[in-house]
Amino acid sequence: MTLSFQLYSARNFTPWDDVFRTISALGYEAVEGYGALYGDTDKVRAAMDATGLSMPTAHVGLIDLENDLAGVVKIARTLGIEAIFAPYLDASERPSDSAGWSGFAKRLDAVANSLAGEGIAFGWHNHDFEVIPQADGSIPLKVILDDAPGLAWEADIAWIERGGADVMAWIDSYGGRINAIHVKDIAPEGENADEDGWADVGEGVMDWKAILNAVKTKTPAKYFVMEHDNPNDLTRFATRSINNLKTFG
Repeated sequence: MTLSFQLYSARNFTPWDDVFRTISALGYEAVEGYGALYGDTDKVRAAMDATGLSMPTAHVGLIDLENDLAGVVKIARTLGIEAIFAPYLDASERPSDSAGWSGFAKRLDAVANSLAGEGIAFGWHNHDFEVIPQADGSIPLKVILDDAPGLAWEADIAWIERGGADVMAWIDSYGGRINAIHVKDIAPEGENADEDGWADVGEGVMDWKAILNAVKTKTPAKYFVMEHDNPNDLTRFATRSINNLKTFG
């Protein structure tokens, strides 16, 4: 179990050298990269080495993977990335039926097969829209996982909850595909509007003690990545989250 921190959560609190020092001092072992970090990988590598942090997982857009796989692999080698997750699909690009999502799954599966040849795992990171039924009754995430057998899954637990789906049912059905999770929390209704309704881990409505138990017993997940999409205080979020998670076991 590797306790990691999604660096997107710290995008408003740069410079990155300060962010890395803060995260390391709080006891995190790793960070998860995203696009803004890949412009100067040597500098990021130096910051990681200086703070003892690793970057076993990272987010990379599907288009980047399809258009420049060799470049992405070079970034992964420099930063020590073991697993890459495609993080999002813009609303304008989302299919509207099962056939469309099946085609999308095949694109993901092709990338997964290519990266497997490089010794790098590849998966999808969900938001809420993937668990919401389409007009034809299909559920995008189910189609993606069923039709892309080589694909792993980084389960963003709170987005599943926000999508109105049953978190435990998804873990029961597809736990074997989960090799990483995003650990985030949802504020009680009407609270934390200035943080888009998110909460520090353990300070919201998610039953993280039960969820962690399910993840640890029903999945092969190695990476537990703390995330908050819009915190107004980085140190508060990072501190509370790791402390609460350790309390939950």
